[in-house]
Amino acid sequence: MGVIASYNYVSSGWIFNYCKPKLCAFAIYLCLGINYILENKTMKISSLNFENARYERKFLISDVDIKEIEYFIKFNPIMFSEIFYERRVNNIYLDSVDFGSYADNINGNLHKAKIRIRWYGKIFGKISKPVLEIKIKNGELGKKMKFPLRPFLLNKNFSKGYLQKEVFNKSNLPRWLVENLKLYNLALLNSYKRMYFISSNKQYRITLDKDMVFFKIQDTKNSFKDFEFERRNVILELKYKRKNDLKISQITQHFPFRLTKSSKYVCGIDLLDY
Repeated sequence: MGVIASYNYVSSGWIFNYCKPKLCAFAIYLCLGINYILENKTMKISSLNFENARYERKFLISDVDIKEIEYFIKFNPIMFSEIFYERRVNNIYLDSVDFGSYADNINGNLHKAKIRIRWYGKIFGKISKPVLEIKIKNGELGKKMKFPLRPFLLNKNFSKGYLQKEVFNKSNLPRWLVENLKLYNLALLNSYKRMYFISSNKQYRITLDKDMVFFKIQDTKNSFKDFEFERRNVILELKYKRKNDLKISQITQHFPFRLTKSSKYVCGIDLLDY
């Protein structure tokens, strides 16, 4: 699961007991994806502690009936069962003016950061419980920082200015984060249905994403009339802690699916021909 962070609290699993100035420098690095200064030393993602991070192995599945995919999940020797309930996941991705996050994915950079706003349920209208997520990858390992946001309206009047003034500025975010978010533009809106599964030993989780739709979103004038559906492909993600990696082949060898580095963000940008 992700880490909940606010102005006064960040999980020790992320940055231990750093004081606020150190936290500020660390978090700016997470947002910008560049080297940061901590006690006068230049550091990189590769030098951070990822001991408690998790793997996310992705499988891109094309032209296969969803029931057949569920069969391979539930009858895997490690025995997965469905949990929670199917729900719609929505994201607004933020990126630099030169689409640096997109380029990091395309170029296969091992160390990268991604910024998005996530919520569940309906795509448009009043968004009641949005969360700002900063997702950090070090190779195949990933971590998240999460910041609750105030509710907002996603409609034709939605803009970068509205997001900055009415959401970021009023959500009790740390000042360093609000300031650095000004450097990012609205890049993509996507939505998909997600199913959840867990192994019998509770050590491995699977999510199944289907019925994806991608909308163009701009800093101003958003009609959301420019969109593309992706119903042919399904994304299966196998998620587990680093310490459980040694036995992962016992699961994956029973999946007749192709392991991929597929990114829904990259897929959406490509489909909409930015």
